[in-house]
Amino acid sequence: MSGFNVSNDPLDFLRGCSVGFDLKSGLSEKVDTGKRYLSQMKGIFADEAAYDALLAKGDTLVYEFHGMPVPEKEGDLAFGCSILYPGKVGDEYFITKGHFHTILDTAEVYYCLGGSGYMLLENEAGDYSAHELAPGQAVYVPKGYAHRSVNTSATEKLVTFFVFRADAGHDYGTIEQKGYRKLILESDGKPVIADNPKWRL
Repeated sequence: MSGFNVSNDPLDFLRGCSVGFDLKSGLSEKVDTGKRYLSQMKGIFADEAAYDALLAKGDTLVYEFHGMPVPEKEGDLAFGCSILYPGKVGDEYFITKGHFHTILDTAEVYYCLGGSGYMLLENEAGDYSAHELAPGQAVYVPKGYAHRSVNTSATEKLVTFFVFRADAGHDYGTIEQKGYRKLILESDGKPVIADNPKWRL
């Protein structure tokens, strides 16, 4: 291409590159996704009997996400898409595991491409909030807050594009050990926020 300096590497994050994402599926032809199956979510959902019963029917894909080979260094940005499938465990909608960042002073932005749901936030002091996700809606996750996506649609995937500092890391262990203080459940056909009976100090 005359007059243009184009890298031969389509994912040259040191020199700059472009990565395409399908606006409906969130998938990319250039980068594969990491996948979380139901069997990898043991202890995450509140209703353990409902979890065991659903798992007995098959190891459902709950969500997937991009793992871009961006340098995990200060000043770099990690980005990609999260694709959360529709479903429920008992009355609890399908969710991502949820995490803090290892560098706690890390904010993140999610932009919804498709589907409907919520971003559920909480910090270590107990403050929590739930922010609606719908196409064209962006959610700002402030530093110090754990965050998880919740898909409240019965039929559509919840697809979000995310950006955060690349060296932030992910702390899943705190959520796996303590759980979330709040859940989003379906009640009379609508999402409601409820206390998590499994949450531990």
